[in-house]
Amino acid sequence: ALAQKADTLITCASVQSNHCRLTLSAASIEGLKCRLALEQRVPGSYDSKASGNNFLFHLLGVEQIEVYPGGTDMDAAMAELAENATGEGRNVYVITLGAGTPLGVLGYVACSHEILAQANDQGVQLDAIVHATGGSGGTQAGLLIGLLGSQQSIPVIGICSGSEKSVQIDRVDSLARRTMDFLQVPDSLSRNLVTCYDDYIGPGYSLPTPEMVEAVTLMASTEGILLDPVYSGKAMAGLIDLIRNKHFTRGQNVLFLHTGGTPALYHFTSAFFREQRTNNTADFE
Repeated sequence: ALAQKADTLITCASVQSNHCRLTLSAASIEGLKCRLALEQRVPGSYDSKASGNNFLFHLLGVEQIEVYPGGTDMDAAMAELAENATGEGRNVYVITLGAGTPLGVLGYVACSHEILAQANDQGVQLDAIVHATGGSGGTQAGLLIGLLGSQQSIPVIGICSGSEKSVQIDRVDSLARRTMDFLQVPDSLSRNLVTCYDDYIGPGYSLPTPEMVEAVTLMASTEGILLDPVYSGKAMAGLIDLIRNKHFTRGQNVLFLHTGGTPALYHFTSAFFREQRTNNTADFE
């Protein structure tokens, strides 16, 4: 964006999007304006005065927010916002959902190299990496490419946050291949290396589950680590279930990749208080 002398960023995602918050943060640092197209994937979920990332959008100085019904063609929505901004004399740079482009994926290629370097420094041989996969699929695509390029066969397991695993596998596979083409490296990815589980989504994207509440509460109360309810919380619920069902064995080194999103916790406090009330009632009875 800076190389193209843009003065306005436009991007899209869901109403409590971490990606949008981070894009807006970067825009603020660089003195750029930022406009957001938010998809209301759960009907009635957008609240202009909500806490979490929505509050931070305003604190960080968002210039414009437009909210669209779930299922809207968000690329078309951003194109319309870009056209309007261009008509105002702006030089616009559009960032697709979740920065899900080959250029955006390079961030997690670099992340895989950092993981390997730290593991090597600590003398740890990783047996698996578990993380939340959703949206663009860029996290998993980047990790897979980076590990392949480093000649590492560490399994990368994505816990789906909203999409069925077949959809997410297609998304990750396609983005990874486009990224390898962008990097001008041989397409060495076998589709069977893209592993996703969709057993922990619950009633739908961003909708709380008891297992997510358990996982988030456990990590906070025992490790002092805060997970978010939409992505990393459900991913940790998946990891806990995989451990309980002997997918991993004692002594294996499993890395859980925390992909951020802590501000969203403050938007979902009712789910945790509700679970607490339920548990207290059960204890009383």
